[in-house]
Amino acid sequence: MSGAIRALPNRATKAASLLRTIQYTHPPNCPCHSNPGHHHHTQHQQRTQVTRFADRVQNGSKRGYATPSQDPSKLKEYAFEMAASSIRFGPGVTREVGMDLSNMGVRKVAVVTDKTVDQLQAMRAVREALDSQPGIEYKVFNQVKIEPKDYSIKEAIAWTLPYNPDAFLAVGGGSVIDTAKLMNLYSSYPEADFMDFVNAPLGLGRPIDRKLKPLIAIPTTAGTGSETTGTAIFDLASRKAKTGIAHRNLKPTLGICDPLNTATMPSAVKAASGLDVLCHSLESWTAIPYYERTPRPTNPILRPAYQGSNPISDIFSLSALRSTVKYLPRAVRDPEDTEAQSEMLLAATLAGVGFGNAGVHLCHGMSYPISGQNKGYKHAGYDVSDPIIPHGVSVAVTAPAVFKFTAASNPDRHLQAAEAFGVDVSNVKRESAGEVLGEAIKKFLEELGDQPRGLGELGFERKDIEGLVEGTIPQARVLVLAPGLAKELEQEREELGQLFEESLKH
Repeated sequence: MSGAIRALPNRATKAASLLRTIQYTHPPNCPCHSNPGHHHHTQHQQRTQVTRFADRVQNGSKRGYATPSQDPSKLKEYAFEMAASSIRFGPGVTREVGMDLSNMGVRKVAVVTDKTVDQLQAMRAVREALDSQPGIEYKVFNQVKIEPKDYSIKEAIAWTLPYNPDAFLAVGGGSVIDTAKLMNLYSSYPEADFMDFVNAPLGLGRPIDRKLKPLIAIPTTAGTGSETTGTAIFDLASRKAKTGIAHRNLKPTLGICDPLNTATMPSAVKAASGLDVLCHSLESWTAIPYYERTPRPTNPILRPAYQGSNPISDIFSLSALRSTVKYLPRAVRDPEDTEAQSEMLLAATLAGVGFGNAGVHLCHGMSYPISGQNKGYKHAGYDVSDPIIPHGVSVAVTAPAVFKFTAASNPDRHLQAAEAFGVDVSNVKRESAGEVLGEAIKKFLEELGDQPRGLGELGFERKDIEGLVEGTIPQARVLVLAPGLAKELEQEREELGQLFEESLKH
């Protein structure tokens, strides 16, 4: 069996290449601050980002110190943070999870999965690993719903409270890992109302100021990157909209990324999951830079997980984009292409680190009402009883229109993204960046196959646009990172409406 699995080729070469990339992007004199080509500047402007920021503050009326001299809500950010789970990657590495939990001193584990994954090799490997540790007791919760709703999350929390585990182990896709994160959160805050931590403005957006229990995440899909992030997404059924909870303290303790666990993914699931990676990469790469975000937090615990693009996230996001363009079509077409499957799992994790700190914007913000207002569409290749628009499909369907719109904010960065799709941009004018990138994305989706050519093929019509816009407006956490989107509400509504209309048909 092991002889049929190919490990990632030339790991030393790839590591050296990445280090060279980091060295170029962040010269050795200061690995966080020297980035000659970062954001809104042409390749001829070789000043560092921090120097530019200092000049902007010094030449204006604002002080460039950590202690603000005026209303913090009017001050822009001046710092960024990097937070990600520890990651272990390798074929067969699932077998180590029992030892990990034992090393943590854990004696009682809640294993979280869904009914499908519970029957697969990943869960068989997990059970064997846990059974090999005589000091560990565990129970399995296998009732996670795909694209979870608030009520399914509450059912999972209710299961958790009387069991009172020492740690959580999530085995599955993003829905499973996100559900486990919230089981962990609310078992640590049993007195809290569910809406306390839900992202504002739908919820109170309360920060997580307690230490949560250990959570190990073992992804069985190559898409969400949830094993690296402090974000959990679900449907708020009463509002017919997706929302979530986001705080860096929500992230897993360890992500175990085992390419053997993604081998059983059906082709349609590989495609949809991979499109999520694609948009994670593109959106975090093109998000507003962190130093343009407002307000500046008055306390570090209030600094959002989604901060805006930054020099470190950029490395992960661009690498993940290039890998996805190269390997996703191969992974979808050939289930025996173990290199492509492995590279897509790695790309999902890299993108998770990128967007988990930089954030996403319009594609994801607009996707939440698309999924929440599904009129009955059921995506081919998904073995589920209820209608479903897979998350990656709902995100990618607006991508051509979105990046055509955002390109004016930073044409050079959008041209770099187009280049990742194989476009020769040497003679492309900067004002054409959006059109070029949008067409490249359209072509990629068409060649990938079995993807809707617009919202119309998902069952939406022009008359539905107003509802989709109203479902997008509350997604302030991601919309604030969208380059070029109006701040005035009515103008924002108009721009979102135009984007939905352009997305009706590719």
